[in-house]
Amino acid sequence: MNQPIIIGVTPLYDVQRDSIWMVPGYLDGIINAGAVPIILPLTRDTQKLRAVFDSVDGILFTGGQDVDPAYYEEERKPACGEICKERDAMEEQLLRLCRIRKKPAYGICRGIQFFNAALGGTLYQHLPEELPGEVEHHMDPPYDRTAHTVKVDGDSLLYRILGKHTIGVNSYHHQGVRELAPCLTATAWAPDGLVEAVEDRRLPFFLATQWHPEFCWETDEDSQKLFYAFAEACRQSRKSLGFAFECDIL
Repeated sequence: MNQPIIIGVTPLYDVQRDSIWMVPGYLDGIINAGAVPIILPLTRDTQKLRAVFDSVDGILFTGGQDVDPAYYEEERKPACGEICKERDAMEEQLLRLCRIRKKPAYGICRGIQFFNAALGGTLYQHLPEELPGEVEHHMDPPYDRTAHTVKVDGDSLLYRILGKHTIGVNSYHHQGVRELAPCLTATAWAPDGLVEAVEDRRLPFFLATQWHPEFCWETDEDSQKLFYAFAEACRQSRKSLGFAFECDIL
């Protein structure tokens, strides 16, 4: 009997309640794709993280707090939101492990921002002030609807997953990719030019999207395709695990 594919999901943290929590759509989207999600503990303990990492086939980097601007050598501006240094430190280690071990990594919302900042790029700390325009990047509920479109690069992993040059996406964020990290390639853009997806083409599956498929997976085929592609990449990774890769940007 084949063992199920296991995907580690980075936890959401409520500072006021000092508690771990989770948006069900992250887990349900993975389950619907045929894999089993596990919410990871919030820790920066290297030994514990390595043990957890060895037990999963890929990592989903979820949304949540803003990334600490110290990652891209900037002072924190007044409009920058709440940060969680424990989570930043944890995800930095998990990101490094994914890249060294070539395990699939998929980032959502904060995920794309953390990938970019941790790998040498910069972020807009508050889009309404730093990239003002008519595109709605911080929509009101419900979140399972289109806020704007994105243009998808035809020569990208994202296009191979979706099979479309243009899709409609939801949007719920106030930060975004400014200067792209050297090892990443932008593969989707909002009408105002904001980067909406990135990938590292040197890795089998290293992808992040600014929008939120976890809110739309029940009704949106594109969201389902993203979860299915991630789960399948984790399945293929399990078959070929063992080849180490060291990124010069880490």
